[in-house]
Amino acid sequence: MGMLDRVVGEGGRQVIDSLADISPDLGHHIVAWAFGDIYTRPQLALRDRQLVTLGMLTALGGCEPQLDVHINAALNVGLSAEEIVEALLHSAVYCGMPKALNATAVAKKVFAEHGLLTGPEKPDDAAHGVPEQRSPGGDPGAGGPG
Repeated sequence: MGMLDRVVGEGGRQVIDSLADISPDLGHHIVAWAFGDIYTRPQLALRDRQLVTLGMLTALGGCEPQLDVHINAALNVGLSAEEIVEALLHSAVYCGMPKALNATAVAKKVFAEHGLLTGPEKPDDAAHGVPEQRSPGGDPGAGGPG
């Protein structure tokens, strides 16, 4: 559990605990194999492993709960919000805009929980890929004519 706690923090324990009554073996393999055998290998730094993980989960699609855990983990191991956003933007080239938009919506939620958002929050808009409204003069949120 040491590496799981180091990388994922409390979210990792919550995942393992949530499996206890249905698939404790899956929880065991997450701890023993993924965070025991794989994450402890010295060939990649933890931040690099998280970049790979974010790219893979984005490409798979439908992994928003796991993206939430691993975006938190990426922050835990030293990636900045800007690096995470750049990795998700880069993923759009290889796996498509819809998957990158979904992953970015998860990142926005996680960043909001950590107080890392710098612009106005519109979680519902971001979750649906709605761009920020601009007035004809180019001012965000000015609402346009009328």
